[in-house]
Amino acid sequence: MANIGYIQVVRHCNHFCGFCSNPTTPYEHTFESMQVLVDDFVERGYFGVILTGGEPTLHTELPRITRYARDRGLHVRLITNGTRLADREFAKQLADAGLMLAHVSIYSVRPEVEEQLRGVAGTLEKAFQALDNAHEFGIELNVNCVINRLNADHLDENVRYLLRHHPQVRHFVWNNLDPSMGRAEVNQAQFTPRLRDFEVSLHRALTLLQRTGRTFRVEKVPLCYMTDFAWASTETRKIVKGEERIVHFLDQKQTVRQTDWEHIYAPSCEHCSLRTICGGLFDRGNGYDPAELSPVFVSRDAIVEQILHDGDDSSYAARSLEQWREDFERRCAETLAGKHERRPTGDLPDERFQPDHVISVGQITEQSRRRYEHKRAAESRRAERLGVQMERPEPEKPERGST
Repeated sequence: MANIGYIQVVRHCNHFCGFCSNPTTPYEHTFESMQVLVDDFVERGYFGVILTGGEPTLHTELPRITRYARDRGLHVRLITNGTRLADREFAKQLADAGLMLAHVSIYSVRPEVEEQLRGVAGTLEKAFQALDNAHEFGIELNVNCVINRLNADHLDENVRYLLRHHPQVRHFVWNNLDPSMGRAEVNQAQFTPRLRDFEVSLHRALTLLQRTGRTFRVEKVPLCYMTDFAWASTETRKIVKGEERIVHFLDQKQTVRQTDWEHIYAPSCEHCSLRTICGGLFDRGNGYDPAELSPVFVSRDAIVEQILHDGDDSSYAARSLEQWREDFERRCAETLAGKHERRPTGDLPDERFQPDHVISVGQITEQSRRRYEHKRAAESRRAERLGVQMERPEPEKPERGST
């Protein structure tokens, strides 16, 4: 399986998105604390690692940990807002360190909308420059877009603009807003879309990408809102292939191991032909209405075959529908027998990273605590100017890595 792990390198940012689900915390990483997490991915046989944040390019050791992960054989990826990657020398430094893929986040190609979403002016041009710089130095490019209330009606406009002005981008990732954490949780009215708000715009965007030979994935969108492109659902592909994901959070959650990709369903979903391969409604913050879900009646096996025969993805051994059915039924039976604990959220604490074990994710120091307090005070002033609410602060757990 092509399991890919996540490491939150930092938890501060040079932007101030009103729907940020992973805002500033007092935790911080050193090179050595990140090194341990990279080593663990290697020991587990993971294919790659995604360095994320906050804004990971703000960590001074980012090129060094990139080189270390690459030397250990991992496919190294980065999720970034592009501000620092717009610096040509910094982009070259990351490329020389072994960065293979950059996910550059662009939410709207309308400057006024992007500025409202980012909380900072002038970010769009820097993101565009980041695309050009990364391409110049041989870094593969993805564009990430969080679907939200402000861009839900023009996702296809984003695609048309990027295809015209930045044709080097070959892959797009659409990620529906998670309303359960950080500022996203307390600003749902401003930023959380209804599913119907983006259904037509997303379909147009995906149709255009398919017609122009691009690839794409869609996260946190139920299959009844993307039936024509169900094979591109990240959750569906993980369910079909039985993949897992480990995320190292720089907060109280620390490390979670995600093995269950099912979330919320409506009663009518029991009649849907895609129920067994659909992740349902990703919502732990009561931001969406399950009544928007409805059953569809298309061939599940046809969608599975599209995933199995995807020439760009050789991560799953079974290549026939019969082999897949046998494997899928075995995994379902193990789950029902209780061999694998199931939780509606899909998150399981990983035993190697529990309080009575030696591995912790980052640390809290007096310096990092003071920096956090200063950052939070500055962000509170910015939130007031922008008309958004600050996230609820998390109480500390001093037994986990605090000094």
